[in-house]
Order: sequence, then C-alpha cells, then structure tokens
Amino acid sequence: MSVNEKIRMVREMNQWSQEEMAEKMNMSTNGYAKIERGETKLNLHKLEQIAQIFNIDVLELMQGGGKGVFFVMNDHNTNYYGENENLTAEIEKLKLTITHKDEMLAQKNEEISALKEIISLLKKKDD
Repeated sequence: MSVNEKIRMVREMNQWSQEEMAEKMNMSTNGYAKIERGETKLNLHKLEQIAQIFNIDVLELMQGGGKGVFFVMNDHNTNYYGENENLTAEIEKLKLTITHKDEMLAQKNEEISALKEIISLLKKKDD
C-alpha cells in the first residue's frame, strides 16, 4: 500500500472529508486531494504534519506494503487494516458468530412476543 493510499484510508477511518483534512493542514481541498491521488510528492514536513493530525507515528505512513496490521487509534475508536490471512479468517469467524447471535436474539424476541400474546389471551379469558 502506498503512502497516499494509507493517508486516504486513515482519513476515511476517522470519517473525515478531504475538506476537513485540508482545513487541518491549512491548505486547499484540491491540494490535499492531489496528495491522496499521489500527484504531489510529500516531503518529510508534510508527512509529519499528516501523522500528527492522525495521531500516529510518521513511520506507520512510510512503511511499505506487505503482510501485517496497520493500527489507527484516536479518542473514539480503534481501527485497523490487516492483510494477514489469519486475521481475515478470524474476522470472518467473528462475523458468523455475530450473525448467529443476531438470529438467536430475533428468535428470542419472537418467542417473547408470542408469550405476551398468550398471557394477554389468558387474562381476557379470566375476565
């Protein structure tokens, strides 16, 4: 993954627009967009500025692609980008677990509704 791709990914993970990033960097939106498209060469000062805005180490932006995990931490959440096959498998497993639990919750809610209806009918019968 190239530096400009990492910058875009981290910006999107933080749910910031290009306009917001441009404002944080005191530059035009077009100028910032060129950074993300790889049309502008980045000097160390700009990379340090971007890393500081993202609250990450500049080396995380500069490290080359390959297998591994890229962490982004801020005040509200933690995101990551992982290419490791084990991580991908674990994520899929967790998604299946969540789906199964959602199905169980839906079934439980249906049973609760049915039981409430039975209780209501029994109360009417007693009256």
